[in-house]
Amino acid sequence: MRRRDVLTLIGSTAFTWPLAARAQQTARIRRVFWVSTESQPDPFVDGFREGLRERGYVEGKDVLLELRYSPGNPDALRPVLAELTRGKVDLVVSSGPATRAMRAVTEVPVLFAISGDPVQLGLVESLARPGGNFTGSTFLSLDLAAKRVDLLKDIFPKLRKLAVLSNTDHPGEPAEWHATQQAAQKLSINLIYVPFVGAGELDKALATVSSARADAMLVFPEGATMVHRVKVAQFAIDQKLPSMFGWSEYCDAGGLLSYGANQRATYLRLATYVDRIFRGESPANLPVEQPTKFELVVNVRTAKALDIEIPTSILLGASRTIE
Repeated sequence: MRRRDVLTLIGSTAFTWPLAARAQQTARIRRVFWVSTESQPDPFVDGFREGLRERGYVEGKDVLLELRYSPGNPDALRPVLAELTRGKVDLVVSSGPATRAMRAVTEVPVLFAISGDPVQLGLVESLARPGGNFTGSTFLSLDLAAKRVDLLKDIFPKLRKLAVLSNTDHPGEPAEWHATQQAAQKLSINLIYVPFVGAGELDKALATVSSARADAMLVFPEGATMVHRVKVAQFAIDQKLPSMFGWSEYCDAGGLLSYGANQRATYLRLATYVDRIFRGESPANLPVEQPTKFELVVNVRTAKALDIEIPTSILLGASRTIE
């Protein structure tokens, strides 16, 4: 074989082999664990799946999504940690409180969507530069905490006494409570702070709200009340209490009002980070995102049950109404 032919063969192989290797790498099915404290069917996994499809991933062909649930009990998800060490897992998506159980994961990228402060929880060094294997999105916004009080006052001008139901086992809760206090003080609203720790104390906290004789109830958005949103929403209806929540899922369960980020859209966006990580980026360099678009949802059916007339201006400004 002539020298020129040898060089041609080597050059051809040098360009062909990496392409073939990349094709094989792309063809490998990625294994993703979805861990959640929600009850099935999970209200968020469909949004995540939609995001994967938008980025060209076909479930069962390009990615294998394995669902692990423990309704209302993050500690029961700890056996998943053993699965992560035994099998080849490419990425974990933790929904809400399930993230607490995943904090011990160090070798696998973990994407989260939580209502609290991921820095205080010890997941990341900062929102801008997570610095480890965790990143994702946080719903925590102190501006939203104040806006919810303002909206309640707009809807109920005679509001004077507001019960605030708050799970204190929630990173960032003190700051959210402080922002709520400041907003209420400006509007001459007296707050009745009803703290509880975890789902086990929720019934006792609701009993406290019942005896407080408040004009309305504000519920901080987080995992425990989210899992038990049907119970909390029905409690408010039974007590004839106008209720304000942070996410639309509470209104779907019967709550009167909600103002906050669209969680489904957030989980859809998480798929963008899945794609970037699969393409070689490190979660340490992917900033924790915060939603920039928010929605006001009104449950008109609940308003009728409570004999409440929602102002036309609020209905016209709502992102969605539940008839």
